[in-house]
Amino acid sequence: MSEDRTLEPEATGDETEEAGVSRRGALECMIWAGTGVLWTLSGGVPKSLGLLGDDLLGNALAAETPAFTFLQISDSQIGFNKPANPDALGTLRDAIAKIKAVPTKPAFMIHTGDITHLSKPDEFDNANQLISEAALDVHYVPGEHDFVDEGVCKAYLVRYGKGAKGAGWYSFDDHGVHFIGLVNVVDLKAGGLGRLGPEQLAWLADDIKDKSNSTPMSCSRTSRSGRSMPIGDGAPTTACGRSTC
Repeated sequence: MSEDRTLEPEATGDETEEAGVSRRGALECMIWAGTGVLWTLSGGVPKSLGLLGDDLLGNALAAETPAFTFLQISDSQIGFNKPANPDALGTLRDAIAKIKAVPTKPAFMIHTGDITHLSKPDEFDNANQLISEAALDVHYVPGEHDFVDEGVCKAYLVRYGKGAKGAGWYSFDDHGVHFIGLVNVVDLKAGGLGRLGPEQLAWLADDIKDKSNSTPMSCSRTSRSGRSMPIGDGAPTTACGRSTC
């Protein structure tokens, strides 16, 4: 790995909107529509095949069966019951049904934040019960709604923090790709922007220091730092909010 690989500790602006819809807005809507995103690798870089249940995904899978796929869901917001999504459990149930219908079992699933609405034990329990029905290994990164309990992330870490560092950051390898889960919702600032903080950045630098420039990497975090965080120089490395892309 070259020495000029850089880490950016925080962001200063909103995510760029494309075609009138922000990346964050699109991803936040996907679980409310009872779906998820299926990903594969293309040239060592994660590539979206499409939304579960969408014709484009069906056509893509009919044309070719990728050797490696993984799933992403987000913003299940269990406990939310306002008009935008009056039955959060029902929409998550719809997503899990579509996941179970995928013809080739994905390697794993990642939930990119806001599992719950208010970090209540029963909200986590209800989410876990439904998500377990997918019968997949599941990795999580927290959203701000998962850290609002009185213990400030205790409820989340008890369930999902095994083997993680600090407030829940971690990494793992699968099919030659180094996946990194980051946490930027612990110390939210005015305006809603998050930051990783020095401890997590030091861990991240150590985590990737021995990775070669040819090692594909994928970073997942909730969308609070407002922009992608380059951590590579030449390696197929990506990072984006509420997504693995």
